Amino acid sequence: MDKRYVKLEPPSARIVSFLRNVYIIEEQMEEKGINETISLAKRALEEGRDLRVKGLQGGAKGFFLAHLLREGIKAVVVSPSEEEVEKLVEDILFFSQKEIAVPMFWDPFGLESPQKALSNAIFKFHRGEAKAILTTPEGLLVKIPERKFFEDSLIKLRTSQELNRNFLIEKLIDIGYERVFTVENRGEISVRGGILDVFSPNYNNPIRIEFTDNLIESIRLFDPLTQRSVERLQEAEIIPIAFDGFKSFLEEFEESLIIFDPDQVENKLREIEPTYGLSPYDEYLRHLIGKRPKLLLNGFFEEAIYLRSQTFTTLRDEIKARGLKTLVHYLKQWLEDGHQVTVVFSSSYQAQRFSEILENYGLKGFLSKDTPKTLLTFKVGNLSEGFLLEKEKIVYLTEWDIFGRKQTVKIQKASRKPLTFELDELKPGDPVVHVDYGIGIFRGLRRLDVNGEKEFLLIEYEGGDKLYVPIERMNLVHRWIGPSDTPPKLSKLGGPHWQRAKKRAKKAVQEVARELLELYAVRKTRPGYAFSPPDALFKEFEASFPYEETPDQLEAIEAVIKDMCSPTPMDRLICGDVGFGKTEVAIRAAFKAVMDGKQVAMLVPTTVLAEQHYRTFYERFKGYPIIIEVLSRFKTAKEQQRILKGLRNGSIDIVIGTHRLLSKDVAFKDLGLLIIDEEQRFGVVHKERLKELKKTIDCLTLTATPIPRTLQMALIGLKEISLINTPPPGRQTVKTRIIPFDPKLIKQAVQQEIDRGGQVFFIHNRVASIYQRAKFLKELLPELRIEVAHGQMQSKQLEKVMMRFVKGEIDVLVSTSIVELGLDIPNVNTIIIDDAHTFGLSDLYQLRGRVGRSWKKAYAYLIVPSPEKLNKEARKRLRAIEELSTFGSGFKLALRDLEIRGAGTIFGHRQSGHILDIGLELYNQMLEEALKELKGEEIKEEITPEIQLPIRAFIPEEYVEDDAQRLLLYHRLAKIKTEDELIDIKEEFHDRFGPLPEEVLGLFEVIDLKIKLQKLGVTKLHLRDGELRIKMTSQIDPNVLIYNFMKKDIRLTSSMELVVKVRENWRKTLGEIINLLSGGNL
Repeated sequence: MDKRYVKLEPPSARIVSFLRNVYIIEEQMEEKGINETISLAKRALEEGRDLRVKGLQGGAKGFFLAHLLREGIKAVVVSPSEEEVEKLVEDILFFSQKEIAVPMFWDPFGLESPQKALSNAIFKFHRGEAKAILTTPEGLLVKIPERKFFEDSLIKLRTSQELNRNFLIEKLIDIGYERVFTVENRGEISVRGGILDVFSPNYNNPIRIEFTDNLIESIRLFDPLTQRSVERLQEAEIIPIAFDGFKSFLEEFEESLIIFDPDQVENKLREIEPTYGLSPYDEYLRHLIGKRPKLLLNGFFEEAIYLRSQTFTTLRDEIKARGLKTLVHYLKQWLEDGHQVTVVFSSSYQAQRFSEILENYGLKGFLSKDTPKTLLTFKVGNLSEGFLLEKEKIVYLTEWDIFGRKQTVKIQKASRKPLTFELDELKPGDPVVHVDYGIGIFRGLRRLDVNGEKEFLLIEYEGGDKLYVPIERMNLVHRWIGPSDTPPKLSKLGGPHWQRAKKRAKKAVQEVARELLELYAVRKTRPGYAFSPPDALFKEFEASFPYEETPDQLEAIEAVIKDMCSPTPMDRLICGDVGFGKTEVAIRAAFKAVMDGKQVAMLVPTTVLAEQHYRTFYERFKGYPIIIEVLSRFKTAKEQQRILKGLRNGSIDIVIGTHRLLSKDVAFKDLGLLIIDEEQRFGVVHKERLKELKKTIDCLTLTATPIPRTLQMALIGLKEISLINTPPPGRQTVKTRIIPFDPKLIKQAVQQEIDRGGQVFFIHNRVASIYQRAKFLKELLPELRIEVAHGQMQSKQLEKVMMRFVKGEIDVLVSTSIVELGLDIPNVNTIIIDDAHTFGLSDLYQLRGRVGRSWKKAYAYLIVPSPEKLNKEARKRLRAIEELSTFGSGFKLALRDLEIRGAGTIFGHRQSGHILDIGLELYNQMLEEALKELKGEEIKEEITPEIQLPIRAFIPEEYVEDDAQRLLLYHRLAKIKTEDELIDIKEEFHDRFGPLPEEVLGLFEVIDLKIKLQKLGVTKLHLRDGELRIKMTSQIDPNVLIYNFMKKDIRLTSSMELVVKVRENWRKTLGEIINLLSGGNL
C-alpha cells in the first residue's frame, strides 16, 4: 500500500444513533454557572457518564474547554468543520496560554502526504503534551498506527552522540521524509557536507544537525525564511510522517469524547459515505463511540444543563447606528455592576488607539497580561468572538464585536522563503544585461583556471562571442526586463551599438528627469484649500476600520492627511496590489473632506468598479450623515439629472462614477477632493480634463501597479508617492486543496460557500467549452443562479454580468481567467479552478487572489487529473501553490510583469523603446543619477575593480551542489559593500553549509580585497611576472611612494599605473601597499 495515503472508513447510517441515546441526569434541568458546569462535566467524564450542555456561544466555547482541560481531562474533541476547529484551537490557546489542544485535519486529496497533518497531533497527544485533539467528523474515521509504532519509529538525537550519518538519512527517508536542496516545509530533509537539515512536524522551525564524521557536534533550530540558526538545542526528537493505518482513530484513543453541535456532526457522518464512495464500516465504530463517556455541547436537546452565555451580535449595528457612545454606555454599566471586562485586540497598536478614544468618554483601560477584577482591561491576542457570562460577571469583547474587525485565525505553520526574481531565478537561455558590454544570453556557470581556479558567469553575445564574468564583478550583471515579451536584440561584444544605446537612453532619461522636476516646482506654487487637522470624530472613524492597518498603509494615510492640511493642492499617487488597502486610504481622505464641508468625486474606469467602490464606501460610512451616489451610464436619464442637481446644490457629499463625471454638464457646489482609480486606463481627452481639475483641488490617484524598487528611491521626495507593498495581516489565508474532477466534491465545495451566504468563482479557461461546463454545473446545482463571463463577450454584456455578480445576483460565475482580475468582491470566498495543472504558477496566484479578501475563511479548489498522471513540473507548481497560502504572494510572483507596467504608467510609451534597448534596471539607475545631477547632489561612481590574483576562489559542488543556489550566493557576495556584511554572510555560510573549505575561504579573501580596493578607488589589480599592477581613479603622489619604498621596487607608468615588484610574498606586499595608500586606515 502507498504510504502517502491512508484509507478512510465511512460509517453506516446506524452508527450515528449514539447521539440520541445519552444517559439523562437530574442536574440537566437547571441553569448553571460555568464553574459549576465544568465541575459537573469533569465528574461525569471521570465516572464514565454522558452529559449534555446547552448555551455555549462565541468564545465561551474555548473558555469552557480550556478550563475543563486545565482540570486534567484528556479528550478527543469533534466539531463539524475545520473552520470551527481552528477557532476552538485559537480560543483555547488564548485562555490557556499553552498549546494544550492540537488540530488534526484530514485531506485525502492533497498532493502532500496526509500523514504530515496527523503525525504531530498524534505524537503530542500520546506524549501528554496536548490534553486534547480537535478534529472533524472525517478525522474520526482515519486509520492510524498504534502507539508502539510511534515509539519504535521516533528518532532521538542529542549533542555529542555518535551516530552513523548515512544510516540516519536512510531512516529519515524510510519514515517518510523527502530529500530536497533547501528545507522549507515540514517533512523535508537536506544534506550538505556535514550539515543535515530536517523539518519534523512536531517543531515550529526545522532542525539543523552538524556532524563531524559520525559525531553530532551541535543541534540548532533555524528559520526557514532566512535559513539562519535561531536557537541551540541539547536534544531533539524526529517523528515519523509516513505510515500504514493499523487501527481506527477511536480504537487507538480511548479518551473521553466531547462533541460540539452533535446534530451537525451526525449529518456530516451521514454525508461521508456517498462523498468518498467507500464501503461501510458497520457496527465496530458504533461500539467504539458508544462505550466511552461523552460530553455533548449545543445540540437540540429537550433536557440538558443550560449554561447561559451571550454574544454581542447586535452591538456592532448599534455602534454603527448611534456611534461609540452606545458601547461606552454598556461598558460603564458593566463596570458599575462589578463585571470583569476584557477587550481583546489583535495588536498593542489597536489597543492603544482604542484606549485614547475611550479616554475622551472618561473611561480608562489597562493593557495587561492578567485580568484584574472590576477593571477595564485590554489584552492582545486572538479570540474568535466575545461573550458574556452573567453569573460569573465575566465579559470578553473583541474588535469583531465592536467594529467588525475579525481576529486573525492562525494555525502555526512554517514560514516560507519569500519568492524573488534575483539571479538565482536565472536559467540558461535567459537574457541578461552587463552594464559595460550590453545584452547577452546567460549560458550558466563555468569553472576556469585563470591565475588560480575560479567560477565564472558565462554570457553569449551576438555572433557567438563569449564573456566570462568573474564572481566579484557579478554585480554588473542583472536580468533583462523589458516592456514586452519580445526578446531583446543581442549586443555585439566590443561593438559600438551598446554604448550608443546607453547614450540615447541617458539623453531621454535626462528629459524625463527635467519634466518631473518642473512639475514638482510648479505644484509647490499653486494655492489650495487647507483642511483642518484630524479630531476625535476622525479617530473614531479610523478605529472602525475592519482590519489592522499595515505599516505602509498607516504611512500612506498620514502622508495624505498631512498633504490635505497643507495650503498646497495635493497630488499624491498611492501604489499597491489589489486588496492591499488603497481604498481605505481614499476613504479616510474622503471622510476628512466631507467633515470639513467639501464634496468628493471618485473617478473609476468601469461601471463594475464604480458599483464595487460604492458598496465599500456605503458600508464604511454607515451611521454617518454622508450621502453617496453612483453616476454611470447604467443610471436612467431621470436618475442622472437627480444626481447632477444634488452635486450642484451640495446635497450629495460623495459621487463615484465613470468618465461620465468628466462631462461638461457635471458641476459641483464645492468640490474639495478628487480620487482617481487607475488613471492610466482613461483616454487622452479625459486625462487633459483631469489635468485642469488637479490644478485647483486636492487629488489622490490609486493604482494597482507597483513601482520598481530602484525607481522608488529616485522618486520619493520628488513626487508624492505612497507605496503599500505589505499585504494586510488581518485576513485569513486561502485554504488550498487539490481535488480530482468529482461532481460530488465540486457540489460539496459550492454548496458549502452558498450555505454561508457567499458566492463562487468557477474558472474554466477555454471559451469553446465554457458553456458546456456551465450546463454541467446547472444540472449539478439546479437551484443556484449560474452565469458565464469571458473576454470574447461584447463589453456591455460582460459589464452587465459582472455588475450582477458584484451585486450578489449571481451565485456562481463561470469565467475565463481574464475577466476583471482587479475586482475585489469580499463576498466571493470560494474559487474552483478547472484543469489547474495547465496554468502557470503566477496565473494560479493571481486567480486565487480573487478570494480571501474578507474576514471569512476562503477556499481554493484546484481540479487536476490524478497525481500519477501529472508531470514533474505540474506537480511542483501545484505543490507550491498549495503550500504558499500567504495573502499577497501573487504580488511577489508577478513582480517582473508588474514592474514593466509600472514603467509604462509613470513614463508613458515613448520611453518603452529605451527600456527595451537597455533593460529596466539600468534605465532606472540612469534616471536616479539624472535626478540627483539636476538637484545638484553628488553622484558617486561605483567602482568594481578587476582582480587577477593566484587564488582558488569558488564554491565547490560538494559544498553547495545546487547550481541555482550557488548563483544566488555568488550574486549576494558580489553586492557586498562593507566588512560587516562580509562577516555576516561568512557566518551564514558556516551555519548553513558547515566549515568553509579552502576554495570558499579564497572567495571571501577576493571579496574582502574588492571592498578595500573600492574604498581606495582602485579599478584594476593584477599580479603578472612577479609584479603587482594597480590602476587607480585618483592621481597618485609619487613622492609618497618613493619615500616608503626603495626606488628599484616601485614605479609609476605614463598611464598612472602603479607597478610594485613582489619581494617575498605577494600577499605581504599587497598588504603594505593597501596600508600605505589608505594611510593605515584599512
